[in-house]
Amino acid sequence: MARQKGIIKLKGTIGDITFYKTQDGHLAREKGGIDASRIASDPAFQRTRENGSEFGRACKAGKVLRTAMRALLLNSADGRMVSRLTKAMVKVIQADMISIRGLRNVIDGEVDLLLGFEFNIRGKLGTSLFAPFQATIDREAGKAIVHMASFIPSNRIAAPGGTTHFKITSLGAEIDFEAETFVEMHSETEILPWDGNATAEISHENIVTAASTKPLFLALGVEFFQEINGQMYPLKNGAFNPLAIVKVDGGV
Repeated sequence: MARQKGIIKLKGTIGDITFYKTQDGHLAREKGGIDASRIASDPAFQRTRENGSEFGRACKAGKVLRTAMRALLLNSADGRMVSRLTKAMVKVIQADMISIRGLRNVIDGEVDLLLGFEFNIRGKLGTSLFAPFQATIDREAGKAIVHMASFIPSNRIAAPGGTTHFKITSLGAEIDFEAETFVEMHSETEILPWDGNATAEISHENIVTAASTKPLFLALGVEFFQEINGQMYPLKNGAFNPLAIVKVDGGV
């Protein structure tokens, strides 16, 4: 892989060289690789097929989780979140100690490994929100709960420059990775001033299926705003809004 330089950037294929654009700029690479039919049938590529099967399973699982979190991800995700989540899902699948290689899956893996996953590396929850909170999943009642005692926003939230206001968001999700379905509920506070005045207590109850046997997730986030002439605008289009998984219950 080589980086294109110069005024004119190419796209497409010339001879054996393919030119393309990525988040890292305009790149070029030589065509090549092993024929797909050989990979699909040659015994020498058994490990490759197994890895490919599990990678595909990780991609699907990541997509279901992203779709379940979409209401909050629209304002709180970085450009490489999809690939980072897929990588995390691969680790979940590789933790499956029951299934054979190639058949390992999320359900028999360790979804607890997703605890702490940050959906936005440009603004992490762990370096933005310093107010203590309790994150609880009540499986029998079907509730994903966040509770925060009163706090001083300017002391407990590290906000990017230009912030005048913020809100706290949360989302509870029950996910069936096999059926690729989910149940979710999300909550948010009103838009609150980012200043030296104490907030009221914050309590969110996100309802999912009671007594579910599926994996349950609880995410917590912050969205930043700037007030201009009485109107609230998402700060820098949400580029620094943190969102992270703060509680996981892997199911029964």
